[in-house]
Amino acid sequence: MESNKDEAERCISIALKAIQSNQPDRALHFLEKAQRLYPTPRVRALIESLNQKPQSASDQAQPTNMTHRKGGGADTPSANGEAGGGEGTKGYTEEQVAAVKRVKQCKDYYEILGVSRAASDEDLKKAYRKLALKFHPDKNHAPGTTEAFKAIGTAYAVLSNPEKRKQYAQFGHDRTQAAQPGHGHGDFHRGFEADISPEDLFNMFFGGGFPSSNVHVYSNGRMRYTYQQRQDRRENQGDGGLAMFVQLMPILILILVSALSQLMVSSPPYSLSPRPSVGLVHRRVTDHLNVFYYVADTFSKEYTGSSLKTVERNVEDDYVANLRNNCWKEKQQKEGLLYRARHFGDTNMYHKAQKMSTPSCNRLSETMKSLENFW
Repeated sequence: MESNKDEAERCISIALKAIQSNQPDRALHFLEKAQRLYPTPRVRALIESLNQKPQSASDQAQPTNMTHRKGGGADTPSANGEAGGGEGTKGYTEEQVAAVKRVKQCKDYYEILGVSRAASDEDLKKAYRKLALKFHPDKNHAPGTTEAFKAIGTAYAVLSNPEKRKQYAQFGHDRTQAAQPGHGHGDFHRGFEADISPEDLFNMFFGGGFPSSNVHVYSNGRMRYTYQQRQDRRENQGDGGLAMFVQLMPILILILVSALSQLMVSSPPYSLSPRPSVGLVHRRVTDHLNVFYYVADTFSKEYTGSSLKTVERNVEDDYVANLRNNCWKEKQQKEGLLYRARHFGDTNMYHKAQKMSTPSCNRLSETMKSLENFW
C-alpha cells in the first residue's frame, strides 16, 4: 500500500492549498480521496472540520452547475461529484453521461479508442491512458461507466496483441456488420475477449493509482461493488446447508469435468520448472539455447534421436514465448509508471521508473542473438 500512501499525501497537499485559497469543495474532494487511499486520523479530522463549516452564500446561489446523484430520482448540486456521504451519493456530470453513451454506441474497438485502423502501438497506449483515467469507476460515477471502462480495456488488450489484432481485422468487422440493431457494442466483443481484466490492465499501466479497497471486483468478467457482494452474502447465510450445496454444485461439476479432461489430454513430457507432484524433477539442458527443463525418470528411454530434438525445440519455443510475455509486462509497467510520474509531476516516482529493470527483455535479447548466430 506504499504507492497509495504517496498518492494520499499528494491529495492532502492539494487539499491544504485549496483550503488556503478558500476552495472548501475542492479541498473536501481531495481529502475524501486521500482517506480512501490511506485512512489517517489527521485526514478524518480535516474532513469533519470542513463538513462542520456552513456553506457560503456564493455556494448556495449556484443552481446552474448541477450534477446527478446515483440512487436518487432528482438532480441535486454536488461538489465535484463527490459531496455527501457514501457510495450511493457520488455524483456525475452531463458530460460524463454523454461520454459513456458515446462508448456504448461505438461499432468497433478502433472507434472505442478513437484511433484509426493503422494506429501504432504508441497511438494505442496514448489513447488507452487518456480514456482509462477518464472512465475509471472511481473517478467517473455516471451510469454505465463500468461497462464503458471494461470495453476500453478490452479494446486495448485486443488491439495491442498483434495476433488478436490480426484476427480482429479479419473477422471483427464482419461480426459488427452482422450484429442486429439494439444489441449494443457487446456483439463485436464475442470471440475477441482480452486475456487480462480491465482492472489488472489499468494497474499495470498506472501502478494501482486508484484504490480497490471499497470499489470494484471482477466475477466472471463483470464488475460489481464489494459492499453489495457482502450484503448478498449476509442475506444468503440463512438458507441452510442444502442451499449452499445447490449453489456449489455447478462449481463441483466444473472441477470434475476439468479433472477428467486433464486425464484424457496428454501432458507434455517436460516442464520449464521442477514439478515434483508429477515426477518432473530431473534437470536437462537443450543443445541450442542451453535452456534448462525438467523431465521424469523414464524420459531418456522414451525420447531419443528425432523425438528428443522435437521435445527440445518445443522447450525452447515455450521459453522464448514466456520471455516475450514477461518482457511485454515489464515494459508496460515501466511505461505506465513513467506516464503517471509525468502526469502528477512526481520526481521521485520518475527516477524510480527510470531505474526499473526489465530482466526478461534482457534475456530475450540475448536469446534472439544466440538464435541469429546459430542460423
